Amino acid sequence: MLFIVLPVAGVVFLSFTDYELGYSGFQFVGLDNYSELLTDRTFRQSLWNTTVYTAIVAPVSIFMALGLAMLIEAEGIGRSFFRTAYFLPVASLLVAMATVWQYLFHPTIGPINQFLALLGLPGPNWLGSASTVLYSLSIIGVWQSVGFNLVLFLAGLTAIPRELYSAAEVDGAKSAFDRFRLVTWPMLGPTTLFVTTISIINAVKVFETVKTLTEGGPNKASEMLLFTIYQEGFVYLRVGYASALTVVFLAILVVLTFLQYRAQDKKVHYA
Repeated sequence: MLFIVLPVAGVVFLSFTDYELGYSGFQFVGLDNYSELLTDRTFRQSLWNTTVYTAIVAPVSIFMALGLAMLIEAEGIGRSFFRTAYFLPVASLLVAMATVWQYLFHPTIGPINQFLALLGLPGPNWLGSASTVLYSLSIIGVWQSVGFNLVLFLAGLTAIPRELYSAAEVDGAKSAFDRFRLVTWPMLGPTTLFVTTISIINAVKVFETVKTLTEGGPNKASEMLLFTIYQEGFVYLRVGYASALTVVFLAILVVLTFLQYRAQDKKVHYA
């Protein structure tokens, strides 16, 4: 009630007002804030950018984490080291790591462009070009998400009974792919559902990389929903309009989570 229900109710209430931060009074404006959303170019751009970012980061981080988890689980030597190494991005403060990523993506002295130059390929301005900035942020998003998903998949793989693999092999599943298809993947159903849901939510909530590295630029090419809400509420002080954006943002999260559970719930329960 205190930390979830009441704040959400307050945001919904403010979304029907013209309240501005720092002013004592406000007026009810009905659905005017929501009507403005339909014609707001910044909102449409941030919604599209968030959709593209999520469509890249969520599936890539999930499949990479699953592949790495299976490799680590199969390798007895150095298992703890690799678990820690891949989890480090999760424990690292992303704002502090922004300096590293700025250096890596630097158009002239960055290692990525220098490597491309060795191959005779032109290096783009990763964070300064509208055509590449969104993909650059997606690379950082994958780097940040893989470690967390990896730990979850490792826990799921550890919980699978080893006897199932022996039984599958007796029944004719001789190859590693057959054992993965018939045993590993079905038994990872609950873990996959959780990882997919968390990955989508975290991707939609991207903020730190945008605020630290690009400020939504160039020309709003990396503007995301949370950054737009932040700008409207704390830079332009339009709390009423920012609240309407927040309501839409929460609705998107609820719908995505509901659809995810509807799509995968039958693959989780085996009874």
